[in-house]
Amino acid sequence: MNVNLGDYYQSIINKALGMGLAGNQTEVIRQALLDYGRKIDEEEAVLVHKGVMAEMEEVHSGKAKLYTWDEVKKGMK
Repeated sequence: MNVNLGDYYQSIINKALGMGLAGNQTEVIRQALLDYGRKIDEEEAVLVHKGVMAEMEEVHSGKAKLYTWDEVKKGMK
């Protein structure tokens, strides 16, 4: 892969190569992208959890309007 990432990122790649974590620059970048993808998934789960907890707090405090299943079905018609 012929990419100029700059000195800072190249030093990180060289460090990973020097530690034997990868065999070449492409492998380092692939590993970094896999890690980044996992972090994105984790962050999404955290944000969904925070949203659910906020909604549950509204329900428990009485601020949220709750509907019965029959009311929901009626609204779908």
